[in-house]
Amino acid sequence: MIDGRPTAVLLGIDGGNTKSIALVATPDGAILGSGRSAGSSDLHAVPLEEAIERLDAAADAGLGAANAELGGAVGIGGARSPGDAVAGRTEVVAAGLSLAGADWPEDFDAVRAPFVGRWGTVTIENDAIGALRAAIPAGPGVVVVCGTGAATGARGVDGTTWHSSFWQLAQGAHELGVQGLDAIVRAELGIGPQTALTREILEALGEPNVEAALHRITGRATKRRREQASLAPVVLDAAEAGDGVASAIVRAHGMDLGRSAVAAARRVGIEGTPFILALAGGVLRHHGRVLRDALISVVLEGSPAVRVVRPTREPAAGALLLAFDAAGIAVTAEVDARLRATMPAAELFDTRQTGRR
Repeated sequence: MIDGRPTAVLLGIDGGNTKSIALVATPDGAILGSGRSAGSSDLHAVPLEEAIERLDAAADAGLGAANAELGGAVGIGGARSPGDAVAGRTEVVAAGLSLAGADWPEDFDAVRAPFVGRWGTVTIENDAIGALRAAIPAGPGVVVVCGTGAATGARGVDGTTWHSSFWQLAQGAHELGVQGLDAIVRAELGIGPQTALTREILEALGEPNVEAALHRITGRATKRRREQASLAPVVLDAAEAGDGVASAIVRAHGMDLGRSAVAAARRVGIEGTPFILALAGGVLRHHGRVLRDALISVVLEGSPAVRVVRPTREPAAGALLLAFDAAGIAVTAEVDARLRATMPAAELFDTRQTGRR
């Protein structure tokens, strides 16, 4: 706070299927606070009011931390209605929200309404575009995000963007887990090949046999369908170890992700031209090569000059960068270096705190 005036800050919120993360920074790039709330804020997975509550909770935690850093009381950092004073020692001049479920025009309108008048300029993007902003700051490119689910974002030479939203096929950790469980069910019934996945999945779930595992996932009292996402590393490990069934599942999955990337490039007019392909998300951070190699091979087939990169920023950083864009603040090399130097520890972004992505 300077001369009694609140410190101007930028707020970025990354709302996903399992968690929401908020980052608060000054215009010169110093991150003052961060916050996190558990649970889905996907606008198509939970009621709008529930999604807004979780986004608010992450923002409040981040702004409260920023207020504490500035010497203010920890607490709510955003005004609750247009015209209200901003609590604490921060004033949000611009906010960037990168949201799962921000897919259709009415989604953007619905989620924008509660924040109008609270945080200065508010920009809302699909989470694929936030991930794109983080991974490929400028120029033509495609980002494939493969976490609990999957999303693809693309930017053309002229700056036009496209995100896959409901165009995206069922992909990601959840789908890999579903296919892995299906494979051991078929093997148990004798209508599919035997696979090392049976032993590995039963061990991962702590169940004695396939029937018990199936009951755990689908039973009325025990239903844990969301737990299937936790089986993705098991399927990826088995593929890397050479199990034929797992390898076929993972390779086909990677090829489908690659086709989605090609389609995204086509939508913004860069198919066949040099562009950057960024691979993000927990599934694509797995140590194995089967999934990534399959994905990359499909993209390179039609666009051999593509350069493949691994993002050096978390997707939540993309939401914060969207706030900088909304405020008209250039992210210079100096600002960028300060953002990177003050980024919270990796634990903030770890899915295992919520059990998934």
